[in-house]
Amino acid sequence: MLTARWLWAIVALLSVLSIVSLLLAWQVDQRSASLEQELVRRQQDSSGQATEARMLARQAQQAMGETAAKVALIEARLAEVTVQRGQLEELIQSLSRSRDENLLVDVEAAIRVALQQAAITGSAGPLVATLKQADERLARYGQPRLEGVRRAIARDLDRVKAVSVTDISSLSIKLDEAVRMVDELPLLAVASAGVEPRRDAVKPASAAGPPAELAKSASTGLGSDMTSWAGRANELWMDAGGRVWSEVKSLVRVSRIDHPDAMLLAPEQSFFLRENLKLRLLNARLALLSRQFDTAQSDLMVAQGALARYFDRSSKRTALAAELVKQVTGQARLVSVPRPDDTLAALTAATAGR
Repeated sequence: MLTARWLWAIVALLSVLSIVSLLLAWQVDQRSASLEQELVRRQQDSSGQATEARMLARQAQQAMGETAAKVALIEARLAEVTVQRGQLEELIQSLSRSRDENLLVDVEAAIRVALQQAAITGSAGPLVATLKQADERLARYGQPRLEGVRRAIARDLDRVKAVSVTDISSLSIKLDEAVRMVDELPLLAVASAGVEPRRDAVKPASAAGPPAELAKSASTGLGSDMTSWAGRANELWMDAGGRVWSEVKSLVRVSRIDHPDAMLLAPEQSFFLRENLKLRLLNARLALLSRQFDTAQSDLMVAQGALARYFDRSSKRTALAAELVKQVTGQARLVSVPRPDDTLAALTAATAGR
């Protein structure tokens, strides 16, 4: 009995142990399954995270490449800006150092150009204007070391203003007036026509002529008892005699001619004489405009000789034309504009820094 009980107890205990073992095994299996699922889930999460991490790493790498390229571009631009800044600083320094020299070179170039213009035009106007402008620029600049240049400019300006330069325009106007008057000048070889004797000069001529003496002797012989018709006849006789004597005097013309060849000039040759005189005056005008004063002087001398030889110098028009040609001859002379040597020397010295 006791043995059966112990056997049943052992069997029951073994059954309980088996059930407990099965329960424990089921729990372990369930836990293993859950752990396996957890591991699978975590592995999937890890693989997703790894994939995402790889994508992020790839994006980060691309971003790093782009950033590196941008940094390189920025560095290149920075280097370029640095170089340009250095060049700009050098340029500013160069301009700051050479500002005085540039001003002096500019003034010197303007003066030399004005010298060429004065030599071409024969007028001191461009040089005077340039010197005044240079003095004003130096005065605005206000550098004490350039005062010597301003003093030299003042001296040269006074010397240039003191020179009386030939006024070509006024001389050309005078020559044009003389050319216009040539056709109206009376010639010595052509007697003036259509000039009536003055009425106030008839009576003295008639009174001084032979008809007056005849009338006087006739009136003396008649006596004091002359009738009225005799007095009227005497008056008519004196008037007719005066007219006849005046006509006789107009037939003879006495004048002094220094050049006899002027009287040998044929009337049809007067046209060519006048045209030749016009050509001489026009050639002189062209020579003045081209600054050929020697040629102008020779043409004017020939024109003066023609006026004195062939034209009536007692005429007011001839005297006026001769006076115009004489004035042009006296003023048509070459006058050289003085060079501003003091200014150029002062500019050279200032540029050299002395």
